[in-house]
Amino acid sequence: MSEIAQFRTTTRHMLKGSKAYASQTLMGGLSGFESPIGMDRRDRINALKSGDIGFVHSWDINTSVDGPGTRMTVFMSGCPLRCQYCQNPDTWKMRDGKPVYLEAMIKKIDRYADLFKATGGGITFSGGESMMQPAFVSRVFRASKEMGVHTCLDTSGFLNRNYTDEMIDDIDLCLLDVKSGDEETYRIVTGGVLQPTIDFGQRLAKAGKKIWIRFVLVPDLTSAEENVENVAKICETFGDAVEHIDVLPFHQLGRPKWHELRIPYPLEDQKGPSAAMKQRVMDQFRSHGFVVY
Repeated sequence: MSEIAQFRTTTRHMLKGSKAYASQTLMGGLSGFESPIGMDRRDRINALKSGDIGFVHSWDINTSVDGPGTRMTVFMSGCPLRCQYCQNPDTWKMRDGKPVYLEAMIKKIDRYADLFKATGGGITFSGGESMMQPAFVSRVFRASKEMGVHTCLDTSGFLNRNYTDEMIDDIDLCLLDVKSGDEETYRIVTGGVLQPTIDFGQRLAKAGKKIWIRFVLVPDLTSAEENVENVAKICETFGDAVEHIDVLPFHQLGRPKWHELRIPYPLEDQKGPSAAMKQRVMDQFRSHGFVVY
């Protein structure tokens, strides 16, 4: 699973008018999968729907990055959004991931289960957008809970409707990306719509789940005071579920991937926020009573 696949070029949402874009879908599609041994295309589609296989970009063991303690973070392939500041454009298409059997993933988690329990860590599904493969992720989470392993979902919440209430039951923590606070800014940043993120956060809160909010601060894109205020007001609707808000300064670490994939990069010359701007945004969130990092 740790081997990096050869990834095809895709097209970001800002090029919707092009003929190349018209031949693709934001959801990545199901065509072009590498076939697991003994499975034809129909078998693969059925196995994806049932969660018997998942398409994985890569995985990593880290500490206190994608949730508490030592964690196994699994980056799933496929994402419906095209964020201008995306660090992993090589995860946009599901078909570019490596098919992994459910049993193999569960065995991998079981191998590290004692480490996770000793450090207060666990399994985190990230992406791409892991909610594109709800059956696989939720079945892994169910098995993890049966092992006593903490579960964490890193998501934009954009695919809210993909997750049933039963699936939410097996989430201990959600790292929820609230990318912007108003519909127009959200559309410019991601190519998608904001409301599903709000709906998913409120469902998590109603189910008694914990939320860590992530907000990427990009000067002149997400930094407007009104936009930040709107993000704070959204987070207030999640109530006590929000443990803290992470203000993540924009950086250019993802730019080489855009270049390698020959995708036009909209933030080519974008600078990160100043210390003063980050402090102002953190203070805005704190004025609403949130713990902020």
